[in-house]
Amino acid sequence: MFKMLSKLGQSDGSSAAVSRRAEFIVFAIIVVFVWPIITVGFVGGYGFLVWMSQLVFGPPGPPAG
Repeated sequence: MFKMLSKLGQSDGSSAAVSRRAEFIVFAIIVVFVWPIITVGFVGGYGFLVWMSQLVFGPPGPPAG
């Protein structure tokens, strides 16, 4: 894969196909692996923030009284 990525700067016809393929592989890795991990991290972090705020400030709802 690194050999393919090192050929990105060349301008002959064969390197265009290689760079296109390498770009697609990198895109697929980002879409399949990186974005789901980032999304789970953000959603989990938000859930943790809400949970901790409810421990400190109490559950949502009208005030008891």
